[in-house]
Amino acid sequence: QVQLVESGGGLVQPGGSLTLSCAASGTISSIKAMGWYRQAPGEEREMVAVIGSGDTTQYADSVKGRFTISSDNTKTMLYLTMNSLKPEDTAVYYCNAFISHSFGTSEYWGQGTQVTVSS
Repeated sequence: QVQLVESGGGLVQPGGSLTLSCAASGTISSIKAMGWYRQAPGEEREMVAVIGSGDTTQYADSVKGRFTISSDNTKTMLYLTMNSLKPEDTAVYYCNAFISHSFGTSEYWGQGTQVTVSS
């Protein structure tokens, strides 16, 4: 089994910065892709940023130029650096991973971490 644990959420003022972390642990053969998603109250979950096995990245238009996704050399730690935060960034942020096992590829989700942008 694989566990994803997010940390780093909290309350921040508009214009502020926050960095989220996600730690992957368990039986990991190969991480195909990891990403951050968010879900605001009453809204559907949406992609924020993803990073592929070749370190290619993709961002939602709403966060381009403000957010940066990165991982460590082991690919078991994922980060989301968020700058110039806006109230509309308020949401629960989830870590996501597609991981290959001997039996195939599985998708995993973390439990989420709350980010609130408010003055």
